[in-house]
Amino acid sequence: MEPQAVTLEAPPPAQRARRRLGFPLGLLLPALALIGAEAGVRAGLVPANLLPPPSAVLESLSWLLENGLASHVGASTLRVAAGFAAGALLALPLGALVALNRRAESVFDPSFQALRAIPSLAWVPLLLLWFGIDEAPKIILIAIGAFFPVYMGVVAGIRGVDRGLTEVGLLYRLSPLALARRVLLPAALPSVLTGLRNGLSLAWMFMVAAELIAASRGLGYLLTDGRESSRADIMLAAIVLLALLGKASDSAMQALERRWLAWRDSYVERTTR
Repeated sequence: MEPQAVTLEAPPPAQRARRRLGFPLGLLLPALALIGAEAGVRAGLVPANLLPPPSAVLESLSWLLENGLASHVGASTLRVAAGFAAGALLALPLGALVALNRRAESVFDPSFQALRAIPSLAWVPLLLLWFGIDEAPKIILIAIGAFFPVYMGVVAGIRGVDRGLTEVGLLYRLSPLALARRVLLPAALPSVLTGLRNGLSLAWMFMVAAELIAASRGLGYLLTDGRESSRADIMLAAIVLLALLGKASDSAMQALERRWLAWRDSYVERTTR
C-alpha cells in the first residue's frame, strides 16, 4: 500500500485577511494587566505609593513630556544605536572567523565563552575606572552586551549549514568569497538575524545598567531619579517607555528579517502567507 501524499492547504481567505489586518491579540495581556492594576488601586487592594495606577503613570508621562522627556529618550536611543552597531560589527567577522577556522576557534572561543558569563553590572566599575563617566563607558558596555548574542548567532548559523550545499558550491568551483556570499551567508542568515535581534534586546538592558550608575540623561537616569525621590510613577513611566522602545526596535528587526528571508519556504512561512 503506497503512502498517501500530505498536502498543506493554504489558510482560508478570511483567515488570511485577519492576519493581514493584524488583529492586535498581543495587546490583550497588557490591557488586562492595566485594567487589573487600575481596579486594584482604586479598590484599595494595592497601595498607590507602591503601585501607582496606570492613570497616574500616564499623568507622569504627560508631565515628563513637557519637561524634557524627548532628550532622555533621544540620549538612550543614541547610546543603544551606537553600542549595538559597534558590538554587531565586531561580532559578525569574528563569529565568521571562528566558525570557519578551527585554529581561530581554539584561540578566541574559550575567552569569549568565559567573558559571556560576566554580568553586566560587573563591568561597570572597571569601565568607569578606565574611561571616566563620559559616553565612552556607556557605549562600550552596550557593545559588550550586543556582541555575544550576535557572535553566537553567526557561529551557530555558519556551522549549521548543510555540508551538501557547500559541496555543491565546490563542485561548481566557486571561489571562497563566492561560496561565502552565495551559499554560506544565505543559509546562515536566519541564525544571524536571530542573533542580531537578541543582541538588540540585550543592548537595551545593558544601556539601563550603564545609565543607572553614571548618567545625567536617559531612561536609566529617570529610574534612578524616581528611586531617589520615591516616585514609583516615574519609575513605571520609564519602564513603560523602555518596553515600547524595545518592542519598536524588535519589530523593525522582524520586518527586516521577513524581507531578507522572503525566499524561505518553511511550514510557518507557508501557513502565514
